Parts: sequence; C-alpha cells; structure tokens
Amino acid sequence: MQAVKRPGSLGHGQRVGLGGLRERTLSFFKKNTVLCIALVAAAATSVIVPPDRAYLDYFDFKTLTCLFCVLAVVCAFRNISFFSILASKIVRLFKNTRACILALVYITFLGSMLIANDMALLTFLPLGYFVLSSTGKKKYMAFVFIMQNIAANLGGMLTPFGNPQNLYLYTKFNIPTGEFMSVMLTPFCLSVALITLCCLVFVKREPLEILEEKTSFSKKRAAVYAVLFAVSIIIVFRVIPFWVGLAVILPALLFLDRKALKDVDYGLLLTFVAFFIFAGNMARIPAVQELFSSLMAKNPLIVSALSCQIISNVPSSILLSQFTENWQALLVGVNVGGAGTLIASLASLITFREYTKHNYGKAGNYLLLFSAFNFGFLILLTTVEYFILF
Repeated sequence: MQAVKRPGSLGHGQRVGLGGLRERTLSFFKKNTVLCIALVAAAATSVIVPPDRAYLDYFDFKTLTCLFCVLAVVCAFRNISFFSILASKIVRLFKNTRACILALVYITFLGSMLIANDMALLTFLPLGYFVLSSTGKKKYMAFVFIMQNIAANLGGMLTPFGNPQNLYLYTKFNIPTGEFMSVMLTPFCLSVALITLCCLVFVKREPLEILEEKTSFSKKRAAVYAVLFAVSIIIVFRVIPFWVGLAVILPALLFLDRKALKDVDYGLLLTFVAFFIFAGNMARIPAVQELFSSLMAKNPLIVSALSCQIISNVPSSILLSQFTENWQALLVGVNVGGAGTLIASLASLITFREYTKHNYGKAGNYLLLFSAFNFGFLILLTTVEYFILF
C-alpha cells in the first residue's frame, strides 16, 4: 500500500537537499566569515544611506587594482615554485626557527616602509607559509602571521607612503617630511622593540631542516614576473596610472599563466569593496559626524585610535581630519589604531584570509591570539604616545 504524503511535508530527497544546502552555506560562512560580515555591514548601512552617485567616491580603485595585480603575480610566482625555493634559501641561511621568524618579520617591516603595508603582506605572507610548512613548524604559523601583520601595519607608520592613511594626511595637512618622521619615530622604534621581544619570548631556538626537492624553476618566467610585480608596486607610487598597470599585467598573465588569474582571491577583493561601502556610509551619517566632531575636540589621539577599531584606519583618517587641526595626534592615532580589531586595518583582512586558506577550521583560535597581541600593542603604544603628546 503506497504511503500518502501529507501536504506540506518534505520527502527524503528534499530533506537531504536542504541538509546539503545548509552544510554548504555553513561551510561557506566559515571559510568567508569576514566577507559575510562585511556584506551584512554594507547592506545595513545602505538602508540608512540609500545608494546614490556618491557611492562611486567610496571606492579606492587604485587600491583594488594594486591588490588584484599583486595577488595575481604572487600566484604566478607560486606556480613556478619561487616561494618554496626562496624559503629553502632562508632556512639554510638562518638555520633555526627563531632566526628565521625574526627574518620574516623584519622583511615585512622593511617592505611595509617601502611598498606599503598591504603590498608587503601580499608579498611576504606566502613566504612565511612556505618556510613553516616545508620545515614542519606549522605550530608557529598563527603567531608568525600575526607578527607579520603587526609589522606591516606598524612598520609602515614611519614613512608618508608606508600606509594609505599616511599619504592622505601628509597631503591634507601639507606636513613637512622631517616633522612627519620625527612624530612617528618613537612609536615606530617601540613597535620594533616589542615585536622583537615577542619573537624572542614566544619562539624557541629550534634547529631547522628542509627536505631538498628537485623543483623545476624557469628563470625567464621569474624575471618576467619580477617586472610585472615591479609594475604593480609602481602603481602605488603613482608613477603610472593604475589602469596602465592593469593593461600590462592582465594580458601578460593571460598569455603566461591563466591559472594564476583563476587562483586570485576574489573574495578578498569583494571584502574590500564591502568595507569601502560600509565606511563611506558611516561617514555620511549626520549623527556619526556630530559625535566625532565633539569627541575630537577633547582627545584626538584616543578618539582616532578607537575609531579605527570600528570603521578602519583609512576611513577614520579621512573622516576625522575634518574635525581637528592637531595632525600629530591624529596621525599617531590612526597608525597605532591599525592594531586592535580585525577591521582596524584592512591589511589585517589579507592576513586573516591567507591564514584561514591554509588552516581551515582554525579561525577561532587565530582570532583569539590575534586579539590578544593586537590589543596589547594598541594599549601600550597609545598609552606611551598619550604622555608624549599631551
């Protein structure tokens, strides 16, 4: 006798289908937690500030283009085993875990001063991964990524072009280069000392060994990719328009390595787009503007550092620069404020995405460790600078 299905009831196939959809949705959220949060935040603020022509001004197309170009070129380098070979050379040179990790962090520090924080992370995080994975030291990966992230955010504070907010404030207030570096020298030196201390305390001096593997390596392709990478960095310094760089790099990789274009982390690009919308909308809400105006009159250092925790350091510098002439406090605040929450600096999203890509299911532990170190740096640096500036 055939069973009669009650109206509205789900068959076995439908239940399995819904269960599979639920699992896929949950899996997507776990892998793209920050992207999902960014999309929700952008959508929520878009209800308060409906989309209009002003939305086009939210997007930093140069930053998005640089991100795409560097991501694509890094993927191309990875496909010719460039990072694994470079990791092998670093291990043979420094020979122990502590020295290798210090080298990786210092390289990121230096890179952020010369090519900006996000570009430094896109370049050197893959190198950190290859060093640790090829030597069986993945237990240090969260710590190393966090130290590289802090080094990128705080290392870039010393130069006008080290962080995007620096370039904006440097131009906005017409700051003399000598005065700029003088104001930022103390927090920079303190950051170097703190990061060095963390590496010495939390990393053991263990011997490193790497298995020698024969890897095919095309020097000609490496040379071409080095030129493409240089082009993507030149965009940062505005030597050439960003669209010219894109017109060079995209066709070159279409011809040389289409897989590199396929492997680009487009989710990260979409995350930046969503946060641009969120930050732009926040800056247009009258209540937010009035609040910041009154607070900046009281303590621009604390307010700017705390503002970064909510709407990131670049939007904070743009918004808060309208309400103060104390560029010294604002400059320090939006730089040390890059430490703290995951969205305090959009460069931190790059680190988070890179870590979770290699360590699926460990995002929670990473965020706990990330928060502990970042808020420690934030509190200490802000306290020291408060007594210096006031």
